[in-house]
Amino acid sequence: MSQENLVSIPFVFEQPCPIRDVLDRIGDQWSLLILQVLEHGTMRFSEIERAITDISKQMLSKTLRRLEEDGFVRRTLYPEVPPRVEYELTDLGRSFLVPMKRLIAWANENHRAICEARGEYGVKNGGR
Repeated sequence: MSQENLVSIPFVFEQPCPIRDVLDRIGDQWSLLILQVLEHGTMRFSEIERAITDISKQMLSKTLRRLEEDGFVRRTLYPEVPPRVEYELTDLGRSFLVPMKRLIAWANENHRAICEARGEYGVKNGGR
């Protein structure tokens, strides 16, 4: 294929700030839990759903789609009857496990202090 036939697709950042762009996507209610579950290997939809018991099918599907769109998760469809779909972390997804685990550890270590601060704030501000 010659250079003249190549189509250049302009890349547009969804958000000009990388921190907001990435954190908006992975900082939702379910993404970190899904990534944590997939750390253990390739899984089918129903296996992920059983591992995260309080997520709806619709929300799991939507979040997996977003994680796939962002390159964290790979979805593989096997043309069988019935069709089989598996999800696994990509290299990008696996690379995120290191900072994610640090964030989870920090949250576990500081959760009590954060809850106490919220309680004190509520008392000082009339239950707000």
